[in-house]
Amino acid sequence: MISHSHLLSFFPTTLLTKPSLASSSPSLSFPSLSSSISISMSSSFSPNPTTTISPLSLSLSLSDPDPSNSIPPPPPPPLRIAIIGFGNYGQFLAETLLSQGHTLLAHSRSDHSAAATRLGVSFFTTDLHDLCERHPDVVLLCTSILSTESLLKTLPFQSLRRNTLFVDVLSVKDFAKSLLLRYVPQHFDILCTHPMFGPQSAGSNHGSWRGLRFVYDRVRIGGEDNRSRVSRCESFLGVFERQGCEMVEMSCADHDRYAAGSQFITHTVGRVLETLKLESTPINTRGYEALLGLAENTRGDSFDLYYGLFVYNNNSLEMLERLDLAFESLRKELFGRLHGVVRKQLFEGETQKASLDMIRSKDVAAAASKYEYNNTDDDSWRLLKIGIVGFGNFGQFLAKTMVKQGHAVLAYSRTDYTDAAAELGVSYFSDIDDMFEEHPEVVLLCTSILSTEKVLKSLSFQRLKRSTLFVDVLSVKEFPRNAFLQTLPRDFDILCTHPMFGPESGKNGWEGLSFVFDKVRIGADDRRASRCDSFLDIFAREGCSMVEMSCAEHDWHAAGSQFITHTVGRVLEKLGLESTPVDTKGYETLLKLVENTAGDSFDLYYGLFLYNPNAMEQLERFGFAFESLKKQLFGRLHGLLHKQLFGNDKETQIMLETTG
Repeated sequence: MISHSHLLSFFPTTLLTKPSLASSSPSLSFPSLSSSISISMSSSFSPNPTTTISPLSLSLSLSDPDPSNSIPPPPPPPLRIAIIGFGNYGQFLAETLLSQGHTLLAHSRSDHSAAATRLGVSFFTTDLHDLCERHPDVVLLCTSILSTESLLKTLPFQSLRRNTLFVDVLSVKDFAKSLLLRYVPQHFDILCTHPMFGPQSAGSNHGSWRGLRFVYDRVRIGGEDNRSRVSRCESFLGVFERQGCEMVEMSCADHDRYAAGSQFITHTVGRVLETLKLESTPINTRGYEALLGLAENTRGDSFDLYYGLFVYNNNSLEMLERLDLAFESLRKELFGRLHGVVRKQLFEGETQKASLDMIRSKDVAAAASKYEYNNTDDDSWRLLKIGIVGFGNFGQFLAKTMVKQGHAVLAYSRTDYTDAAAELGVSYFSDIDDMFEEHPEVVLLCTSILSTEKVLKSLSFQRLKRSTLFVDVLSVKEFPRNAFLQTLPRDFDILCTHPMFGPESGKNGWEGLSFVFDKVRIGADDRRASRCDSFLDIFAREGCSMVEMSCAEHDWHAAGSQFITHTVGRVLEKLGLESTPVDTKGYETLLKLVENTAGDSFDLYYGLFLYNPNAMEQLERFGFAFESLKKQLFGRLHGLLHKQLFGNDKETQIMLETTG
């Protein structure tokens, strides 16, 4: 098998070095008037050339910390802006440019004259000469990455004024910079920009650009001897600053280095998730909802955009390879653990049985139903005596709310949590037999998935009342259900639950968070049914979304949501992702996912894999989706190489296809 790096070594130098020409091309820099005053002025204040402003008064107005005493900057002079590429993104920018009073001209290969008329834009259908002869102040390139070079080769620069400002909005910057320096005549100005948002992300921000990042590099702007050209550049940047954008001035090379680690990774994860055809489930976690949103945003972008991020950013291949290695490392870690379990069973005589009745047909039981909570003081709700077995982080998290509601809480754990229990108002026992002799009505198992079966087999059930209610809170449900049914005496009640939240996601309250439960075995008499309902009411009273669902159905949904969410989080964790100055909203979502995942032990993730019969299928689907995406990327790259080598030579193409 040929590695990615070996594959690329076959490509001609012209293809591979084209994106990097920007870094080697000489960047012409001119002293900026605005930079001699202050950095903040460069994008927020454009003085009228006819107005004389003393340096002292300017300094005072810029440094005054009290907004009420500050004089707002005058509106920038209106510009005549020609948008070339009037598709979805060009029209998106046009609406704001028009709202600020600028005059717009537009051209596109497709006929968008109807949209232009609706917006109030002069549209030029066929001949670019006609548009250029209108002498726009700014030519704004909203073309795709793949078509930018062919456009620049055919643009009639001689019809434009000699100092016209050229601006691009491409998602890769070194490539754009090298193209503009190569094709745009020396006496034209160049501003490379990247609005880190689009119609979709602005829509999720309620149509506002406030707080969204706008990255720019003044590649070539007329110097102090031509103040009007500097002012024109600042006026254009002011369009975005006035909308509340976070303005980030950064070299094109730095942008691409950061973007490969944030934007390209975000799009890659989004496209893998899109290939999986993820759907909302009745038990969505916040993390899974974030992934659904990421997949939806990715769906709105063309594959050409993603392919451009890959082939025209020198750093993207390295990030793709790192992501590939991270996924392989995670799989090896999972299968290595699994091999260890099998080896113990085969050679060390351990009696832990691999729950074969767990791996049964994915027969989904009754449809999910909402648990109704009637907030009245009736006899169906009463205070309980609850014994928690496993008083670690999650046990303490649940105990805090139970005590707040007035329930009597007892606790036992292998680790001594006496002080933590006393602080919460919980009675702590160092011997579980002592706790059982207090006859708790409910025994709540908050142990890890891996230790649940061992803990169950060690319990002295004879010390409890015969109808005690046993409850678990594990992230998988078929496994504890089977363990309860096989181990507990028949006269004990069983309630399998899964709070779809934890100390991090539930730290600000449980309102709207899902709580899944299955009444596996509840006694028929009213007292036992009332006790079960009273326990469920602990969560209903906190505002949880109560979802009654069979354990089999839970595990089916959880493998496609919870396990995939943890898998994505752990793969990204291995990449060591960090915040950058050009974070997109999607990348911030991934960073938050990594932060939440890192707070969980690997044992939890391994338990989701080992004890959910559907998890293996989801892991394989994730791997296939990633491989499919890589084949699509390298297939496109191979096609580009093929075209460069052989052009339209049909005979050569047929020969290569038949000979491989």
